[in-house]
Amino acid sequence: MPKMKTKKAISKRVKVTGTGKIMHYRKGNNHLKSSKSASQLRRLGKAKQLTGKMEKNFKKSLPYA
Repeated sequence: MPKMKTKKAISKRVKVTGTGKIMHYRKGNNHLKSSKSASQLRRLGKAKQLTGKMEKNFKKSLPYA
C-alpha cells in the first residue's frame, strides 16, 4: 500500500500537541485591530482547541500527526 498524504493546507494552520489535541489560532487578529478592545485582542492571540466533528475531520487529514 502507498503512504497516505498529509493535507498541507491543514498542517500549516493547526498544531498537534503531545497529547493529540488539535490547536488552531482564531480568526480576526490580522487587521482592523484599532477598533477591538485589548481583552478581545488578548483572547484572539491564544490558540484554541478543536473539538467535535471538526477535530475528527482534521485528524483524518493529518494521518501521521
